[in-house]
Amino acid sequence: MSEPKVEDMSFEDALKALEEIVTKLESAEVSLEDSITLYERGAALRAHCEARLNAAQERVEKIRLAQSGEPAGTEPFDPA
Repeated sequence: MSEPKVEDMSFEDALKALEEIVTKLESAEVSLEDSITLYERGAALRAHCEARLNAAQERVEKIRLAQSGEPAGTEPFDPA
């Protein structure tokens, strides 16, 4: 069974796959060639997870309150 394409994976699935790769690499029970292949996939998974997190952060909105305390709208997330 082939592995799913990284770009098609959900954040949760990619993170789980990345954790499994780290466990395999830490076990030192894989050949050098397999370690390189695992590392390359792990790097792609890490980049995918980072991109998904950044996309989610951009969608986060902060509720603005009017003087009365009622919600007056939303504004984009500002990490500063």
